Amino acid sequence: MPELTPTKVAAYFHLDEGGAHCELCPHQCLILPGKEGRCGVRAYQEDQGLVSKSYGNASAIALDPMEKKPLYHFYPGTTVLSLGSFGCNLRCRFCQNWQISQKIQAADILTPEAVVELANKYQHVSCVGVAFTYNEPTIWYEFVLDTALLLQAADLKTVLVTNGYISPEPWRELLPRIDAVNIDVKGWSEEFYHKLCGGSLQPVLDNVQTAREYCHVELTYLVIPGHNDDDTSLEGFARWVRERLGAATPVHFSRYFPNYRLDIPATPIATMKKARNIASEWLDYVYLGNVEVNGAAHTYCPVCHTLVIERSRFEAPRIYASYGRCPDCGTTLPLITEA
Repeated sequence: MPELTPTKVAAYFHLDEGGAHCELCPHQCLILPGKEGRCGVRAYQEDQGLVSKSYGNASAIALDPMEKKPLYHFYPGTTVLSLGSFGCNLRCRFCQNWQISQKIQAADILTPEAVVELANKYQHVSCVGVAFTYNEPTIWYEFVLDTALLLQAADLKTVLVTNGYISPEPWRELLPRIDAVNIDVKGWSEEFYHKLCGGSLQPVLDNVQTAREYCHVELTYLVIPGHNDDDTSLEGFARWVRERLGAATPVHFSRYFPNYRLDIPATPIATMKKARNIASEWLDYVYLGNVEVNGAAHTYCPVCHTLVIERSRFEAPRIYASYGRCPDCGTTLPLITEA
């Protein structure tokens, strides 16, 4: 087992009450000597103050299709080098990556320079950059920021797949280096976030709106029976997206399966279809994930309903749009492509 990377002084904290008051996320943990914050990776050391114990500590490295993030309107058909670490600042009972999000251990130690070099090596297979994903990327903030700066200089893209649970100031510092985000909006009430996630909804919504000022945004909503699948929640979420971000914002409803500490049955297909139907009353691009529903992953022109991107589970997407326009009526579509 490799040694943990040397600790790095953390961003966003101040000394307080014999410890360090972390300011990175809304939890605002007071971390005492020898202890960690709720994320598990930010610790107080009396000789350095608050430090990050996960700098460059990668739990997973893979080359993924961009659609797997999921990002459907950002360089469709390309690949992205995907990195994860350990730990998370939420405690979602339904976590699908709990093996890495709810524990800390040593793994593969990378430098920002090594990540850029590796991404460059994959450009021959349409790799456009790096996605920080799998666990919560904002908790290894210092490594993500340092790497994003180098990726930007190398003309490579940086993607975050995040829960959006970060304080406003570090979020605004990071976003100018980010090209696209997929943010999980996990439910539509403070009660849901409090009981099932150990967090709060409002900071996430605020950060979604902020992200829209800087980069491409897509949203994911995991549909969980009896918790966030009622018509009021689904419509409230869709209306909010339309009013605050615009009807062209891509939304991905993902099917829940039993995992970690939540063992209720998987979301019925009928509920997934209902979610799509409700949201489609307000939004132009609504997708279903973790399901086999004909056409639920395709992109259609919102004006003439022509199929513009055809997606299947086992093949690369077929892109019929030309230079971001509908091939039938010529409508400009909200697609970021290589063309």
